[in-house]
Amino acid sequence: MAMGRVLVIAGSDSGGGAGIQADIKSVMAMGGFATTALAALTAQNTRGVTGVHVVPPDFLRAQIDAVMEDIGADAVKTGMLPDTASIEIVADFLDRQSPRLSFVMDPVMVATSGDRLQSEEALAALRRRLLPRATVITPNIPEAELLLGRRIVDEAGQREAARALLETGAQAVLVKGGHLPGVTVTDLLATPAGIVAIGGPRIDSTSTHGTGCTLASAIAAGLAQGMALEPAIRRARAYVTAAIAAAPGLGHGHGPLGHGVTVDPARIAALEAR
Repeated sequence: MAMGRVLVIAGSDSGGGAGIQADIKSVMAMGGFATTALAALTAQNTRGVTGVHVVPPDFLRAQIDAVMEDIGADAVKTGMLPDTASIEIVADFLDRQSPRLSFVMDPVMVATSGDRLQSEEALAALRRRLLPRATVITPNIPEAELLLGRRIVDEAGQREAARALLETGAQAVLVKGGHLPGVTVTDLLATPAGIVAIGGPRIDSTSTHGTGCTLASAIAAGLAQGMALEPAIRRARAYVTAAIAAAPGLGHGHGPLGHGVTVDPARIAALEAR
């Protein structure tokens, strides 16, 4: 399998559990190579976010250009894009790329702690400029609610949300079900061919900080390596499950995952075989 180059455009997490830090770890665990363009810096830990510094637009653009003119990318993954300017820069960049470049959009708007990370103006720009360009978008339930302006309280609502988000122009939508009650967690993958339910047992753990970043980056690594979307998602979900189970138990809030759990290629192969 090819290494796979993933350009991650997102914010950093000083606590190391989410954001760019989780993205790099996850891409590496999948055997890929991660490059980065920081859109924001956050002061945060397992308990919450205490500060956000937005990277100036010209410097965000310079980071993207520096990576692309030398290393290049097989896939792009976006996470926290804090303002309209950063979203416009990313959209303009994607417009210049081949449509074959995979684009995984994790609409990071709310941290695990509940802190809001994106303004209403930026949310509108994200809907307008990035959703229609995505190979797949990976919202959790609160993010899907914000994108659609409606409550989602059960799997039927999750299914309706997946269909509605697909109509925005994205090629595929993965609405994650971790915020819904139940002993199993069911993610719904919506494509023009229909909806596929991908489920697994819920792990009783408070070490869930950065699960969304981790999943989306692992999916992007799979696409960068030439995997089809559904197998890439299934491998990424297996990785997240293993990483939650291997969490180091750090911090006093929502702790980080054990991202190194599948760095060994033999373990990656075992995940692919499941």
